[in-house]
Amino acid sequence: MSAYVTGMGVLAPNGAGLEQFWQATLDGRAGIRELTRFDASRYPSRLAGQVEGFDPAAHLPGRLLPQTDVSTRFALVAADWALADAKIEAGAFTDYEMGVVTSNASGGFEFTHREFHKLWSRGPRSVSVYESFAWFYAVNTGQISIRNELRGPSSALVAEQAGGLDALGHARRTVRAGTPVVVTGGVDSALDPWGWVAQLASGRVSRATDPARAYLPFDDSARGYVPGEGGAILVVEDPAAARARGAHRVYGEIAGYASTFDPPPGSPRPPGLARAARLALADAGVQPGEVDVVFADAAGVPELDLAEAAAVTGLFGPHGVPVAAPKALFGRLYSGGGPVDVATALLSIRDGVIPPTAAAARAAERYGVDLVGPAPRPARVTTALVLARGKWGFNSAVVVRAVPTAPATTAPTRDRTRPDQEELT
Repeated sequence: MSAYVTGMGVLAPNGAGLEQFWQATLDGRAGIRELTRFDASRYPSRLAGQVEGFDPAAHLPGRLLPQTDVSTRFALVAADWALADAKIEAGAFTDYEMGVVTSNASGGFEFTHREFHKLWSRGPRSVSVYESFAWFYAVNTGQISIRNELRGPSSALVAEQAGGLDALGHARRTVRAGTPVVVTGGVDSALDPWGWVAQLASGRVSRATDPARAYLPFDDSARGYVPGEGGAILVVEDPAAARARGAHRVYGEIAGYASTFDPPPGSPRPPGLARAARLALADAGVQPGEVDVVFADAAGVPELDLAEAAAVTGLFGPHGVPVAAPKALFGRLYSGGGPVDVATALLSIRDGVIPPTAAAARAAERYGVDLVGPAPRPARVTTALVLARGKWGFNSAVVVRAVPTAPATTAPTRDRTRPDQEELT
């Protein structure tokens, strides 16, 4: 049994809201700019994918603001948007028939940094009582559950960038186990000084000063990635339950999922990304020749790009499949990166177009990948493979596919300005 995606909410540095994000991505509008969240002038890297112009008070009740980190506010709003998009009417399910599975790589960094500063400068009585949970990796699952009264099976997963895909895979597993609806995805933000230093410690963050050339995956000029904040929340449903409630749309299905772990450094065994991709395709019952596009992890670090290119060309052959890396426009979002790529893949299926990479990115010939250029590429997209890796060896892959009865999947040049999508049959 597969799992349908019936609602999506995206909050990314280049667009807040599903359609706003999608339009910005198709237009090639970037969200990478100088860090303004704090004075970053003394740090070796000063560019980030920031969500700007977001006012949490405009979306959330005031009582939630003192107890939530910025990442949790993003997650709550994205979940609100996804649930509204799914149009699940009151009474369609009981509270125990709806669960939450999210991933979070950083926890509430900014909240915790602020409270630690209070502890050191003013003493323990000044520390917020909400520090007891606001920092925690599971807080996004908990707060989404409480706010929306979703009391079904729920979980929180941590696997850096790969964790967002793991959340979707576990959500599908939860649906298969009998929970009709699961709200799932990943959101991260760590753009405070402490979080920034933690990210720089990886040695993989770009030190470029030109936003247009800071994040260039598969390019000979690649020197690292640009961190970002945000992510996506999706509503995943049992197909029979979606039909029974008369769901008004389905974006596609999560058809396959797999995760692997890399061998230790120095091992003669190969990285695990290719194996994760093969296992996900097998789980979906899909042959490589049926895949229309790969959404790459796209680390922007030469040795990691080379390993990913080897995995892709090993499966599809040199230049054998279009490779999309829209994250080069807005940064790596850690646990939010995979869910944003999955949402983007489903919109590619809907509209018959593969989004562009950053305008300056050009894949070097030695990688052998057909990297989509600075303009969107019209294409018939019915099946997409999404890849993600996490630091310390995590690899995950998700296959999304058009629902066979969906008219939009057979109309590659569909007018993307139409507001409605396919009816479930």
